[in-house]
Amino acid sequence: MPETSTVTVTVPATTANLGPGFDCIGAALSLYNRFQFSRLEASATEKVKITVTGQEAAKVKTDDSNLAYQAFLKLYDRLNQSPPPVAINIDMQVPLARGLGSSATAIVGGLVGANELAGAPLSQVEVMQLAIELEGHPDNVVPALLGGCRLAASNPPPQPPLTKGGAWEICDIPWHPNIVAVVAIPDFELSTAEARKVLPADYSKADAIFNAAHLGFLVRALETGNENWLRCALQDKIHQPYRQSLIKGYEAVQQAAVNAGACGMVISGAGPTLLALTDATNADAVVREMATAWMEFEVKADVRAIGLDTQGAQVSL
Repeated sequence: MPETSTVTVTVPATTANLGPGFDCIGAALSLYNRFQFSRLEASATEKVKITVTGQEAAKVKTDDSNLAYQAFLKLYDRLNQSPPPVAINIDMQVPLARGLGSSATAIVGGLVGANELAGAPLSQVEVMQLAIELEGHPDNVVPALLGGCRLAASNPPPQPPLTKGGAWEICDIPWHPNIVAVVAIPDFELSTAEARKVLPADYSKADAIFNAAHLGFLVRALETGNENWLRCALQDKIHQPYRQSLIKGYEAVQQAAVNAGACGMVISGAGPTLLALTDATNADAVVREMATAWMEFEVKADVRAIGLDTQGAQVSL
């Protein structure tokens, strides 16, 4: 098989948690980052040359600490091979630190790009396991790689010790065509680390039962499009009650979305992007009212109805 010299990987943004599905459920969205990997001459003095274009390009690191390059190195390390010198061009359309899986796109892009340049020695499942190891949890990287809405659960062997990172089972969650996602992306950032700091170390049995029940309703509501189930399903007691205070105007934007006809609103990933689920009839009103509500807090937001990506990471040579 001829050696591949250039590969482009297109990776979708993701929204994770969807209310009660903390750290286990995510969906791919039709918003993309693109990563082009080109081999440099073996004699090249630079191991990596990174250029970035597009939205918030100036915020992306262009040295060897770049996350896509770190993922690139991780795959070659798993292969016990020396990585080739490489030029990486990144086109950024997914905003950083907004709860839309920008780090997951970099991890998936770097791993898939490296695997293709190496001749695709690893299967998609093996690449996925590596991505989960790097990210630390599956909710963003799995739909970024596979597309669609995905639920992930660890599947450890019956006896310890666990393999590094454990093993994972992934199931797809059908998304009813009547359910429209509306994302409201504000003009301020919120780091995942900051959003995790506000979470308690322990939860009550009652809260655990509450979330288990509502996650079950979420899976069925997404599949059937049952709006009453969806209104119930989007409630959560694990992360959103603690993170709301980090997002200016949260309650007002939530009320505006519901008043406009949305079944409910959740924090996308760690935030601050907010995600409303509605039907097509009310989508335009939900977009308009969420934007208006945030403007009252002097927050400018990019609010739009957005489709579900069903393809995941795509490779072009």
